[in-house]
Amino acid sequence: MKHLIIGGVAGGATAAARIRRIDEFAKIIIFEKGKYISYANCGLPYYIGGVIENRERLFLQTPASFGKRFNVDVRVESTVIGIDTATKTLIVRRANGSEYAETYDKLLLSPGAMPVRPPLEGVEAEGIFTLRDVPDTDRIRNYLRTHHVQNAVVVGAGFIGLEMAENLHHAGVEVSIVEMANQVMAPVDFSIAAHVHQHLWHKGVNLYLEQTVARFEQKEGKINVCLKSGTIIPADMVLLSIGVRPETSLAQTAALKIGEAGGIWVNEYLETSAKDVYAVGDAIEFPHPITGKPWLNYLANPANRQGRLVADNMVKGNTEKYEGAIGTAIAKIFDVTVATTGLAAKRLRQLNIPYQSSNTHSGSHAGYYPGSTQMSIKLTFDPETGKIYGAQGVGYDGVDKRIDQIALLIKSGGSVFDLTKVEHSYAPPFSSAKDPIAIAGYVASNVVSGQMPIVHWREVLAANPNEVTILDVRTPEETKGGQLIQGSRNIPLDELRERLDEIPKDKPVYIYCAIGLRGYLALQILTQRGFTNVKNLSGGYKTYGVATAPVPLNKQQCIKQIIK
Repeated sequence: MKHLIIGGVAGGATAAARIRRIDEFAKIIIFEKGKYISYANCGLPYYIGGVIENRERLFLQTPASFGKRFNVDVRVESTVIGIDTATKTLIVRRANGSEYAETYDKLLLSPGAMPVRPPLEGVEAEGIFTLRDVPDTDRIRNYLRTHHVQNAVVVGAGFIGLEMAENLHHAGVEVSIVEMANQVMAPVDFSIAAHVHQHLWHKGVNLYLEQTVARFEQKEGKINVCLKSGTIIPADMVLLSIGVRPETSLAQTAALKIGEAGGIWVNEYLETSAKDVYAVGDAIEFPHPITGKPWLNYLANPANRQGRLVADNMVKGNTEKYEGAIGTAIAKIFDVTVATTGLAAKRLRQLNIPYQSSNTHSGSHAGYYPGSTQMSIKLTFDPETGKIYGAQGVGYDGVDKRIDQIALLIKSGGSVFDLTKVEHSYAPPFSSAKDPIAIAGYVASNVVSGQMPIVHWREVLAANPNEVTILDVRTPEETKGGQLIQGSRNIPLDELRERLDEIPKDKPVYIYCAIGLRGYLALQILTQRGFTNVKNLSGGYKTYGVATAPVPLNKQQCIKQIIK
């Protein structure tokens, strides 16, 4: 059996190694248009910033070592320019321009995705980069070594954009981020992204939200990033991190089916519309396990899992079905960790899927043990059954393991009630007797059961104090320094029973405390004493305060305004 694989990173390399493990005698050829295979592209930003010092540590295998270990014919700098699925033939172009044909029994496409480079005026200027592969990384590193880079602009605030902002900062560069949306990190909800906004500000990074680049100008040795708002940001270097799109050009020339999301269509066995031709990784689309709708998922874990499954199907016939990915991702942004899995609230709204959400804030481990920090978890779930749709977390320690646990529950069809059943390992340095995901589960369970009606920060922000009583049950000391919601009245929880006559019964009552626990206790007191329309602010003032806080600029002197 002769297996040809186009693309030697992530899914392609994984598939080749798996094919060899289950078929010692198969002929396997990898075609890679670049010089490298099986490298850690997720580590590229950290090499640029100097966190990873040794470039060679990025390479899991060289073409020679991979070929030797797995008895694979690895052909780098070889670009497949055509596929004839009828005759099962490829046309390959070598680095010197010569071409040849190669036949196959089974073919795997793993071409990945390409970065978006917008057709803006000046975008081809020296010092403007995208980051996708090793050559991109080498160009950026060389530019930093050979130029006096003091200021950089990152266009796009996705995961890679933010990781690059951190690593450029680590390299001693002052960084500004331009993002056309009203938040960073599109997969998460605004209330989670707001934590990152504040953290970036504290780190000295300027954040330009809801801003769009109009053009780039080279002037006096600088690259002027000209925004449509009229603002100009002078920079020594620009990184474009606007996004990626699936590399489908080869698939299209081979007349393979392209799906409605723009990726290569594959069935449950990861086979394309052409028999014996398979595809994996960033280039494919696949139905989301929750929505059933096809989507594009640019993550390494699913690509590697697909590579393993598709190898079995190529060797043994279509025996292994792929279940799909829900989009579990994580990023380190300076000192904080942000992670997400499943569907965020904004995505559920776009899909018109009824949902409810909850916000909780818990210690990463027991508060009495040194080093405990707060983590925030947001759950989205079915308001009737409690089935979990998604989860997001932000904090300094332990966010990863909590989101991973929830991700497995989501893929298993679990509910918020199942979160309370997770038997987690506990000792004071690692968790609390009630783990953060257990707390999240208890709170969400109370929402589903109706035991705790909630109101969200946007509703409180929009509320008219003349029509709603906004009740602050924190201590007076906690409200000092302006840390309160406008129009609210303060009655500490421990005084509430004696001061019930100060609260009108003829209009809704929105209660809040620091994180939601005392608000829940206050809600129980009021509802059991005759108040009929009481809601607790989900996540308390912690969520409200972060979500409504402004994000000022750190160095406004770096900004010029066009005089019109």
